[in-house]
Amino acid sequence: MRSPLQGGLPPRDAVVGPVVEIACDESGFSGTNLLHSTAPVITHASVDLVDDEAVALITALRSGFRFSPHELKSGQFLRRSGADEALRWFLAALTGRAHVHLIDKEFFLVTRIVDFLLTEPSYAAGTRLARDRRPAALAIYEAGRSTGGDWHDFLAAFVDLVRTKRRSPVHRTAQRFFQARDALLRHKLGTAADSVLNGLGPSQVGALVARLDNDDRSVPPPLEPLLPALAETVLAWSGGQRQVLVTHDEQSALTADRLTRLQRTLAANAGGASAAGADEAGALPDGVSPLAGLVMVDSRDDPRVQVADLLAGVARRLPWIIDDALRQPPPCPTTPHP
Repeated sequence: MRSPLQGGLPPRDAVVGPVVEIACDESGFSGTNLLHSTAPVITHASVDLVDDEAVALITALRSGFRFSPHELKSGQFLRRSGADEALRWFLAALTGRAHVHLIDKEFFLVTRIVDFLLTEPSYAAGTRLARDRRPAALAIYEAGRSTGGDWHDFLAAFVDLVRTKRRSPVHRTAQRFFQARDALLRHKLGTAADSVLNGLGPSQVGALVARLDNDDRSVPPPLEPLLPALAETVLAWSGGQRQVLVTHDEQSALTADRLTRLQRTLAANAGGASAAGADEAGALPDGVSPLAGLVMVDSRDDPRVQVADLLAGVARRLPWIIDDALRQPPPCPTTPHP
């Protein structure tokens, strides 16, 4: 027997006005174990196919390229004879109907360090809504990677500091974090990077750790990349002009409480993240969140999610295939969704 689906945030009322329905899945998520994985990136893929379109696409793959009758997985897909031709066909079939968001795990951790220790933690962290903080994160990321082991030690120390179940007492993990920071500073990474690292002080670390230990739910989970990935996906499909109704493969990270907080954050901030050149007359009203709701499903029961899962897996294994056509969903319609 299957366990009941957990999480999600179904719309409380009927969604009105312009809306797009998308199906999503991820690939490469390894919990809080972000630095100990064979995959350096996480991918979050979404499609706006309806059931019949997804079934037709999967059927074509099975009949035209003789894939397994079971749910398609990217590893199986890419190992088969004729995979190159099948992949070209698959990506062409999704042109204008899909979006992929890629997350570099190391850069994600750097953005968390900046967003959580140098500013007030927020559900906007790690998204385009916090774009003003990216130069600081980039400065550390680009300079720090050249230091080898000291760079990895710095990121690992942050992971241990903010994980829910620490392996050592908090004072030791905090001491380790500052020792790792000081080791990076000795490399003299440049004015911008050193300035950011020097700004990481005991008071900020102590305050953040205390909030995490007291289960302050206004602080998003520091080691959870799926929430900012979902936010970026919603903002991309919304374009500031329509709401997005999400169907998602079950994920324990997407609790109703977290999704409610994310929904409110997007409602308060998304106006400044509209697509370039968006028609202001068609913009979402103030206070309306781009995230209309999120419904959990079992991927085995939803062909749209199966397509998103395959796309996410392929993109994780071959991230260089994700061109601008897959990073940008189709333009927003000028009429409401039926």
